[in-house]
Amino acid sequence: MNQKIIIDVGNTRVKYAVFQGEEMISFFTSPNPELEIINKLLKKYPQIHSGILSSVKTFPKDIEDILTARCFFIQLGGGTPLPFYNKYQTPETLGNDRLAIAAFSQHLFPDKNVLAISAGTTIIYDFINQNKEYLGGNISPGLQMRLKALHQFTEKLPLIYLKDIDYLIGTSTETSILSGVLNGATEEIAGIITQYKKQFEDLKIILGGGDYKYFDKRLKNNIFASPNIVLEGLKVILDFNEKN
Repeated sequence: MNQKIIIDVGNTRVKYAVFQGEEMISFFTSPNPELEIINKLLKKYPQIHSGILSSVKTFPKDIEDILTARCFFIQLGGGTPLPFYNKYQTPETLGNDRLAIAAFSQHLFPDKNVLAISAGTTIIYDFINQNKEYLGGNISPGLQMRLKALHQFTEKLPLIYLKDIDYLIGTSTETSILSGVLNGATEEIAGIITQYKKQFEDLKIILGGGDYKYFDKRLKNNIFASPNIVLEGLKVILDFNEKN
């Protein structure tokens, strides 16, 4: 069966995935783009016939060269054809991760209004309507960013490391910070979902990102949870370009 390699070069780490059909059969991460990892994947999965790379920073040209030589390869950019209509007013500033999330949303719930929430370095809300029009969304600080900000912009608050909690009232500085950050972010997400639901009927909700696990059980809305929505969305864009 045909296989695809998906590479997402983010700000803090690089994700590599191999898909066979709709199933992700391999997943790796590294701090920086590594040609060695890609070579190992190409050797291990000789049926890889296409690939896509999305990057927010520069990466070794050798990576592009070997993928171009080996398979049908695209690097996601401003000119890449997309399976939806991009109505964002400043498309040149729109991150590739948001394009991928919109593609996955449209693929998962075609002809529906969809709000996708990606909880990672930032909490990103992306909305695509029932007409396949991506309109934009919202961006706010992620959990780690909120914890670091409390430490950096105050004189005495310590840097607290993220962990899950099940309480509202913090009884120490550490637990008070964790409660404020986690419960505050949860209420933010719930409130934004409510506002979107007031404007758009039959709204579908998708939750993903590296920190999605902190919200999955806290949010009471009917939510489809998928931790790898960016990788899944990149695959959707690759499939669309292969067919066209």
